[in-house]
Amino acid sequence: MNSDMLIPSVGVVTDIRKDTPDVKTFRVVGIDGKKPFSHIPGQCAMVSVPGISEAMFSITSSPTQTEYMEFSIKKCGCLTDWLHSIEVGQQVTVRGPFGNGFPVESALKGKNLTFIAGGIGLAPLRSVINYVRANRANYGKVTVVYGSRSKDDLVDLNEIQNEWMTEKDFEVHLTIDRPQEGWDGHVGFVPAFVKELGLDARDTVLLCGPPIMIKFTLAALIELGFDKTQVFTTMELRMKCGIGKCGRCNIGDKYVCKDGPVFRCDQLDKMPNEY
Repeated sequence: MNSDMLIPSVGVVTDIRKDTPDVKTFRVVGIDGKKPFSHIPGQCAMVSVPGISEAMFSITSSPTQTEYMEFSIKKCGCLTDWLHSIEVGQQVTVRGPFGNGFPVESALKGKNLTFIAGGIGLAPLRSVINYVRANRANYGKVTVVYGSRSKDDLVDLNEIQNEWMTEKDFEVHLTIDRPQEGWDGHVGFVPAFVKELGLDARDTVLLCGPPIMIKFTLAALIELGFDKTQVFTTMELRMKCGIGKCGRCNIGDKYVCKDGPVFRCDQLDKMPNEY
């Protein structure tokens, strides 16, 4: 373990983007104006406001973005409520990176990739997607399947429509749970949409979202002929201290913060059914 991971760095919020009614993306740099530390896609960082609280969040910006890091944060508790009330210029502390990240330079390299996300589950996958975009020659075709409760709840919709959908060899499919005025796209839940699309069972899949969505989407993928060894997911919501000391994230003999948060789905079968 790198001792620097335990030492908070003071960061400054330089930009706040409202993505949905309850999700904001915060851009953070160090007090020296530089990116606080480097990371790989899928890793997390501890964000803290002294006197308020601290929590683990996925780093949603790509490692190829060298000037800053971003966190897409859903308003759902004490710290997140406070963060959603701040303005540009606010100081926070950050430390990390924590976890193993997605194997972008090994198991994913040279493969056709399918990203499947539900709701705020797009946040940790955004880092990987933009990493792949920046290193396009190293990867094959990319398919993104993303769903949320409504059009208003689709995170990073402007980036998806204006950048991802215009990228060569990128195929993006969006869906919302229920019909909505002004929405002429697909309507339905992600697991059923996955089966409708008939995804190529030779692809490598990165899957993230609410646990119930992951469960039924994985079942849909298996029905389409995918093997669990082809599917990666992330369990960063289990992470607490980040260094394997508090024991809050252990599942059997694994610690999500040290052995994960990224796991292949066949690896999860060897763990107790706690998630």
